[in-house]
Amino acid sequence: MEAGAHILVVDDDLEIRRLLGRYLAAQGFRVTTAGDGREMQEKLATQRIDLVVLDLMLPDASGLDLCRGLQAGPRTPVILLTALKEDVDRIIGLEIGADDYLGKPFNPRELVARIRAVLRRSGPPEATPADTRAYRFARFRAEPELRRVTDEAGSEIPLTGAEFDLLMAFLERPGRILSRDQLLDITKGREAGPFDRSVDVLVSRLRRKLGDQGTFQILKTLRNGGYQLAVRVEQEDAV
Repeated sequence: MEAGAHILVVDDDLEIRRLLGRYLAAQGFRVTTAGDGREMQEKLATQRIDLVVLDLMLPDASGLDLCRGLQAGPRTPVILLTALKEDVDRIIGLEIGADDYLGKPFNPRELVARIRAVLRRSGPPEATPADTRAYRFARFRAEPELRRVTDEAGSEIPLTGAEFDLLMAFLERPGRILSRDQLLDITKGREAGPFDRSVDVLVSRLRRKLGDQGTFQILKTLRNGGYQLAVRVEQEDAV
């Protein structure tokens, strides 16, 4: 999916739009730009977009509100751009479904690396023998090949690419205590920063979507340790 992916850059700064448009195109991406929320919605309605690079500060709309709206219906991956130094807006962005964030000013090369990482997580993986497995845990079934989680009634649990990767890290290591650093290394590798707290946000989102909020029977927090998948995991053929 990465090759020739269509990226929508939404930023009210014309120079940033031009810079990113040229740079991303030189990296092999198709690029469309928008200067505000209204134009973004027009582009999304008329074109197939694979990923949105979205500035939080727009003249006609909140980037957080736009990000939240992108989670309804068919999901489009989102990377937030923010000039704000406080972490609260970045954390809120992750909580409402953003796949990653990048603070301004930033190196365009880092943005490209993050775009590629999100596209890899969000796109369908190449079929391999290992992907033919399915995992049963608690009341759920996870299928790596389809990147899908369903409940006992067969209803799909809507997970972002980052949430699914984190869940798989636990399912492949049932019962093990995994520190934040280990989880970052497993899910993000070298893309993780030394103060990256996104694991905590993703665990919170997973708990909420799995109905584990407040009870922590599926994902346990270990003081000064990290997190642990505390339920039995069974593997079976994905049919």
